[in-house]
Amino acid sequence: MRKTTSVLKLATPLFALAILGACSGAPDKSEDEAASAATSDAAPAAATVTLAGLTGVEANGEKVFKQCMACHSLKDGENRVGPSLHAIVGRKAGQVAGFNYSTANKASSKTWDDETLFVYLEAPQKFMPGTKMAFAGLKNPQDRADLIAYLKTHD
Repeated sequence: MRKTTSVLKLATPLFALAILGACSGAPDKSEDEAASAATSDAAPAAATVTLAGLTGVEANGEKVFKQCMACHSLKDGENRVGPSLHAIVGRKAGQVAGFNYSTANKASSKTWDDETLFVYLEAPQKFMPGTKMAFAGLKNPQDRADLIAYLKTHD
């Protein structure tokens, strides 16, 4: 019964759009176009990222980021125990002004793109031996994908 009710709730606005279009003399729209028009005023979709077949979702990544907040900030220029993660995606490793990086990080020549972050966040010390980051890592691949989607919104 619930399925029927939800289908009717969705179908009713689409049906109404089709009738209004026909009555107004406007050209007919396909169901896809009508659905798109009906949702065009909606809020923009949340940021997502696809990694290793997983879709990372910004809202979930915000929750995962709480584990990072003790050491990292998302504010530009605000370093803590770790460097600011503002605009991390696309940045070369070891480049935040005013942060004292390990030699391993400064010399790594890595760029923090989606894929590199995904691997790094699983086991930072394994990925970059000699890093100062003491965090053991995020073993759950979905958490890593979600976190990266969230980080991408802070540039």
